[in-house]
Amino acid sequence: MAKWIIGPAICILAAMLLVQSTNSSSEGPFIVAHKKASLTRLKSSSERVSVSIDVYNHGSATAYDVTLNDDSWSKDIFEVISGNTSVSWERLDAGALLSHSFELEAKTKTVFYGAPAVITFRIPTKSALQEAYSTPIFPLDILADRPPEKNLPFLPWEWNCFMAASNVVQAKRLLAKYGSLVSVISMVVLFVYLVATPSKSSGAKGSKKKR
Repeated sequence: MAKWIIGPAICILAAMLLVQSTNSSSEGPFIVAHKKASLTRLKSSSERVSVSIDVYNHGSATAYDVTLNDDSWSKDIFEVISGNTSVSWERLDAGALLSHSFELEAKTKTVFYGAPAVITFRIPTKSALQEAYSTPIFPLDILADRPPEKNLPFLPWEWNCFMAASNVVQAKRLLAKYGSLVSVISMVVLFVYLVATPSKSSGAKGSKKKR
């Protein structure tokens, strides 16, 4: 129950931070990353952790020399069995998506609190590397005594939250660019509607009188 209460609260806070940061990044790359992890019990003494990270560029310009680093997995607990915890891409175009995944194996019973993944990238207008962070994951109960829960790779509220925040970003950008034009068109449509409405009603009254 606490998981479903805390989740939407994190979602709302993330959306507020996303909208606030959009004001200063509407003309460049805007990196948004979602990190998720799921557990699979292999046997009584080991458990597999499947990690995937989606990296989006919701900005209006290309990000170059993009590097994803997720080194928060303690080597005392986890062993990488497939893939790598870091990866690099040459570029991430505006509106594009990149995904990365890897698997680990844990043989130590513990509750693990993972940190967000770190994404660094370069933009032509600045010499210093820029940083972005993924969403965090819920604590992983490794080798729990109870039967492991069937974790969904993407909880419904997580997806709705992420897409809602993305839509807010897009709406703010479109409003800033076309706000005045939309206002003019809305006023014209409203004027035409108000002019046309009486003519329809008077036409209906005239037809009734003829009958």
